Amino acid sequence: MLVEVPYGEGKIKVNIDDARNAGIVRGNPVPVGNEDETLRKAVENPLNSRSLKDFLASAKDVLFIVNDATRPTPTARVLESIFKIAKPANAKFIVATGAHRAPTEPEYRQIFGKFYDELRPRIYAHDARSDKDMTHIGTSRNGTPLYVNKMAMDADRLIIISSVEPHYFAGYTGGRKSFFPGIASYRSIEMNHRAAMDPRAASLALEGNPVHEDMIDALKSLENKEVFTVMTVLDNDHRVYAATAGHINDAFFAAVARAKEVFAVKIKEKADIVVTAARFPMDIDLYQAQKALEHGKLALKKGGILILVASCRAGTGDKTFIDLLSSCSTPADVFSKIKEGYVLGYHKAAKMAEINLWAEMYSVTELPDALMKSILIKPFHSLQEAIDEAVQKKDKNAKVLFMVDGSLTVPIPEKD
Repeated sequence: MLVEVPYGEGKIKVNIDDARNAGIVRGNPVPVGNEDETLRKAVENPLNSRSLKDFLASAKDVLFIVNDATRPTPTARVLESIFKIAKPANAKFIVATGAHRAPTEPEYRQIFGKFYDELRPRIYAHDARSDKDMTHIGTSRNGTPLYVNKMAMDADRLIIISSVEPHYFAGYTGGRKSFFPGIASYRSIEMNHRAAMDPRAASLALEGNPVHEDMIDALKSLENKEVFTVMTVLDNDHRVYAATAGHINDAFFAAVARAKEVFAVKIKEKADIVVTAARFPMDIDLYQAQKALEHGKLALKKGGILILVASCRAGTGDKTFIDLLSSCSTPADVFSKIKEGYVLGYHKAAKMAEINLWAEMYSVTELPDALMKSILIKPFHSLQEAIDEAVQKKDKNAKVLFMVDGSLTVPIPEKD
């Protein structure tokens, strides 16, 4: 049979025997109505919040917090829904980059769409490394020092636009994550992400998750500030399936319930070979595409082969995890170096090294072969070749599972 796997903004086609196909995993099919109507209803019926019009009526200084281009959030469509109700004069916009780089010009246009030229003079990219732009708002229950961008604390109204999807160590994206670590200082992000190596930090996990707890604790600094949020939940085709608005926690948890309907996908059993694809825009670099490995491993048998498919069109992203992995000859060496001192990005290296303890990794990317080999991932220039070699290496009954949106889809095996 012919299987299509996303790659960049196109697709790769591969052939596989029907008997070897363990299935094609994507988000659960859900009914999508009129997307603009879904957004409008959410904004006009906020949870535990006064109406958007009343929220903005007496506003003096409004700051919008929006996601960067590594997220599929339909920011421009949400802005259109908001602006139909009320368009705050001279509002500012900050892109919650976390520790990522600032967006490029095409990425700004991807985020803001038709509004970009008009809003451009009032758009700012958060810079986590600029200490002069940060202010201290407290310490989390886990001891993380909480520093965030002053722009948020100086504004008298915040509007947060985000989307809610599974996240491999924060449990879910969305809501509180846009504020912290979205506009946090580098040091705060580093401390928060160190907790990613805690086994309680996992996809779909919120209760007891130390990464999530830091985020919730950071929101306490906003108790005396008015915040209005709009959360979207997208389907397999990045259409707006559901939306919530209003109080940052109430809107977030309501969106989580809808996100589970899409992204938590039951599978019969784990497979010998798993092809996991990072779809656009989450294939931007290896730092982001690694999330597809995390979800792919949940569907893989011990001793299996995990094949990453991601263009990584912008390279590796932050090189810290690459430098650590390439300096070590075994996964054990990686963990030993992390024990000597954690640096932001090492959690990525730890997650990838952990997979190498019990499975093999192949890849189909635009990255140099030598680089991939240095981090113990076998590179291929053709997905068909990667699958054929994996099948040949495993036994005659080996089956292949395809995860065509591995960055977001969380497989839940009925048999573990």
